[in-house]
Amino acid sequence: MEEPRPGKQVWRGERYIKRGGIAEPLRIAFCVTVRTVEADGQALLMPNVEVETYWTSLPDDPGTVVKLYQAHGTSEQFHSELKPVLSEAEGTDLDLERLPSGKFQTNELVLLLGMVAYNLLRLIGQESLQEVDAPIRKQVARRRVRSVMQDLVYLACRLVRRARCLRLSFGRHCPWFDTWRRVYYQFAPT
Repeated sequence: MEEPRPGKQVWRGERYIKRGGIAEPLRIAFCVTVRTVEADGQALLMPNVEVETYWTSLPDDPGTVVKLYQAHGTSEQFHSELKPVLSEAEGTDLDLERLPSGKFQTNELVLLLGMVAYNLLRLIGQESLQEVDAPIRKQVARRRVRSVMQDLVYLACRLVRRARCLRLSFGRHCPWFDTWRRVYYQFAPT
């Protein structure tokens, strides 16, 4: 039993049950939380009991199993950028829902290039959040791949030749220019 704060007690454990027709017993990890006081200090008239059960084959201790299952939503957010969404007409953020060929090697190459593009866009998105120069309306912990592409990759600019050098010329009032320049110089070879 743990008591993370006054008025909240948490029990974690496991049980094995035998079902008919199955040779090995099934493992159930559980987490029981009893709250007598809310997080804001409000005392409860009757205790609030919350029971979570996880049918699992993981060999880890019950505390680790509960934490892994509670964190599954985070991984869902990341791979939802690759899965097709039926309600969106344009598909996924990277448009990888349909592979271009019937040949395995071609599709493997497309998926590998998609993986590289996804990782680079995630890296650019995380780097763009390191400073406060990004014109984002609310504070976020991570940026979607589609947002990174719309804000930092699809910036309007012109390729200008001046003094025998090629340069990019951005608009005078480009809100993302400071962020783009900082991220570019972070990863540009010197």
